[in-house]
Amino acid sequence: MRYFSLKIFLFALLGVVNIGNAIAAEPSLHYLVREPKVKTAHPPLLILMHGVNSNEQDLFSLADQLPDKYLVISAQGPYKLGGNGYAWYHADFSVSPAIINKEEAEKTRELIITFIGQLKGKYTFDESKVFLCGFSQGAIMSYSVGLTHPDKIKGIAVMSGRILDEVKPKVVAGKQLKQLSVFISHGTKDKVLAVQQARDANLYLAKLGVYATYKEYMDGHTINREMFGDLVEWLNKQ
Repeated sequence: MRYFSLKIFLFALLGVVNIGNAIAAEPSLHYLVREPKVKTAHPPLLILMHGVNSNEQDLFSLADQLPDKYLVISAQGPYKLGGNGYAWYHADFSVSPAIINKEEAEKTRELIITFIGQLKGKYTFDESKVFLCGFSQGAIMSYSVGLTHPDKIKGIAVMSGRILDEVKPKVVAGKQLKQLSVFISHGTKDKVLAVQQARDANLYLAKLGVYATYKEYMDGHTINREMFGDLVEWLNKQ
């Protein structure tokens, strides 16, 4: 009886150790962090996601200009391309529209949610105020995650992106989705992702009862000063 009790104790102890290791484990995506400049007990979390063939340094260059209240995390896509370039999924850009790796896009969609959960073990933030902000492919992933997990995402800021058709069957309907805050910005001269993609996304969201802050700019596939200024204004209101 004493031996049996000792075995139970040891298994219980190992369980505690394993749980502790899981909590302490490093998040599954490489990232950079900017702590909130205004200290609060539970700051809102803003996750930045770069475009294809870039990395976590790209949008992080703008981090100091983002609103002081946010804990800012700039994440790097899981798929390595050439040099220092990464992606959230592979895509064939030799044809139009580009053919995406659907399996990778789906894995990354869930990986981002896992990543947010892992961040809870390292940082203190308001879990009811998690925002995603992405450019190009990062914007696409912002749509994919926000529209399918509105229970975990408060808002998404989409710069030069589109909604994947493969994600639409997984979009959550109802009250939770209608409470999702959305900022959409796109250049009218964008030759990588045509502005019609943004217009279509805005109409699609409106049919679901989600009314976005929508902006267009006389520019190409880029983040210009006016776009960034509108993004900061939107973030300040959240």
